[in-house]
Amino acid sequence: MTFDPASQGIDAEAAHQRTADAIADNEVVLFMKGTARMPQCGYSKRAIGLISQYRGDVATVDTLKNLDAFREALEAESGWETIPQTFVDGEFVGGSDILAELEERGELAETLNADTDAVGSDSTDGAGPEAPF
Repeated sequence: MTFDPASQGIDAEAAHQRTADAIADNEVVLFMKGTARMPQCGYSKRAIGLISQYRGDVATVDTLKNLDAFREALEAESGWETIPQTFVDGEFVGGSDILAELEERGELAETLNADTDAVGSDSTDGAGPEAPF
């Protein structure tokens, strides 16, 4: 039996709808390659690691099942087609490089609307909910 990764995907219209829903329904959402527990690229791993320092409740969307459709949908939302992408309160923040810059400037917690009193007190493993998409 031959595995056809394209057969596991969704069409462009479904990717656009899932992208819009995830952005609207979650305070913080990360579109990434893989999952929070098993990122499938270094940039996604870096992004979830940075976010997880401040938010245990980040929703994630695994874009690998149809990368091209999600790239198109994300470009329509943010103007960027690269993945990972982070949105907070419906606004595009950026990818792992932007998150790292915000961290270096001491602005990431505020950008993520983090409760800094609760940071470190939660015993999360960085694997928040996966958006049901």
